[in-house]
Amino acid sequence: MKRIKIVDLLKKPAADLLGTTVTVKGWVRTRRDSKNVVFIAVNDGSIIHSIQVVADTTKFDEALLKDITTGCSVRIDGKLVESPAQGQPVEIHAEEIEIYGKCPSDSYPLQKKGHTLEFLREIAHLRPRTNTFGAVLRIRHAMAFAIHKYFNDRGFNYLHTPIITGSDAEGAGAMFRVSTLDAENPPRTPEGKIDYSQDFFGKETNLTVSGQLEGELGALALGEIYTFGPTFRAENSNTPRHLAEFWMIEPEMAFYDIIDNMDLSEDFLKSLVSYALEHCYDDLEFLQKMYDKELIARLKGVVETPFKRLAYTEAVEILMKSGQKFEFPVSWGTDLQAEHERYLVEQHFNCPVILTDYPAEIKAFYMKQNDDGKTVRAMDVLFPRIGEIIGGSQREEDFEKLLNRIHELHIPEKDVWWYLETRKFGSVPHSGFGLGFERLILFVTGMANIRDVIPFPRTPKNAEF
Repeated sequence: MKRIKIVDLLKKPAADLLGTTVTVKGWVRTRRDSKNVVFIAVNDGSIIHSIQVVADTTKFDEALLKDITTGCSVRIDGKLVESPAQGQPVEIHAEEIEIYGKCPSDSYPLQKKGHTLEFLREIAHLRPRTNTFGAVLRIRHAMAFAIHKYFNDRGFNYLHTPIITGSDAEGAGAMFRVSTLDAENPPRTPEGKIDYSQDFFGKETNLTVSGQLEGELGALALGEIYTFGPTFRAENSNTPRHLAEFWMIEPEMAFYDIIDNMDLSEDFLKSLVSYALEHCYDDLEFLQKMYDKELIARLKGVVETPFKRLAYTEAVEILMKSGQKFEFPVSWGTDLQAEHERYLVEQHFNCPVILTDYPAEIKAFYMKQNDDGKTVRAMDVLFPRIGEIIGGSQREEDFEKLLNRIHELHIPEKDVWWYLETRKFGSVPHSGFGLGFERLILFVTGMANIRDVIPFPRTPKNAEF
């Protein structure tokens, strides 16, 4: 008999299935014994809810029923009937039970009792079976699909940028080296330095921190592109907002100025949050009940409220006049911290904020310079609870200005020659931004730690699983 997913029985129960025999397969979440009946909650990951299976003890071997424990995997054939219990439309009266894999109750770490999120990180191989991580991972899937749908519907091309690169797009230098050289005895130059000319790629290479620079090349030919892939930062940041390996969405658009860029980022975020509210409501309700009482209201607020736009200079003035005692002092020219960003969003404006026109000294080399000679056409989108969720800019299209900036920052011209050439041959105004996927999921789920919105987090001193 063909398996039916539990989501199809609970969300859209077909009238013609009532009274018929159905087959479900999944993992036992709980069992409860009464006088002549065993109640088994089975979940297959397709929906946060489990389906109740009612097994008459007189119809099944005692040894079989004894082996039905939390965590074991089963196949249930049984009659689908309306459920007398509240909160579930249907249940299954078991006719045949097969145990695929036993699960010893004395050693299985996931029991009915609650577990801390810290404990679950230690058993990341099993935590997707919990309600919490089932919900998070289904939302993560939905958001990934919504991203591709958004750009596809608007004529963007999905561009695959390299994971291995010889350039540091952010200029921060926090990169993971990729090498096949002998780690204990690498070849050396006459000067005693490691000779990367003998390495696999014939030069020093790293895992990418961003697909932006290569993305620009695509935009300057195809018009509008986006990347969506893993990126890597070798930063020793043990915070609830940082990962060493995370996913980035980076659209790049020819003929977009900074205003067009801001418009797209706002529409993009509103569209994604709307999609989550429409397609992930059961999971959001669960996460709201368990972790964040204001979750759904906050999501609706983002969709319904226009984002506030203001210049960095104005934001600094607001912060300095706020009377707030910040851990990091604020003055013009300082890079804003999460506490500053959240103050603006959560206390001053009470809505998402887009900051523009940052000091050039605290932003990357490729950002378009303003006429004042001090600021660049950068933009950051700030969200409640998160702080910065999007960073972007209008890119500098003028060859001489870009070259001068590269020299100012001592970036080797030989490493970005190809990037510079796009400003020689038919350069145009263009813009783009980056959205950290995990930060988006952090916001949409209401979770507090970024390690809890990616299946297998990579952080300093942690590469398990």
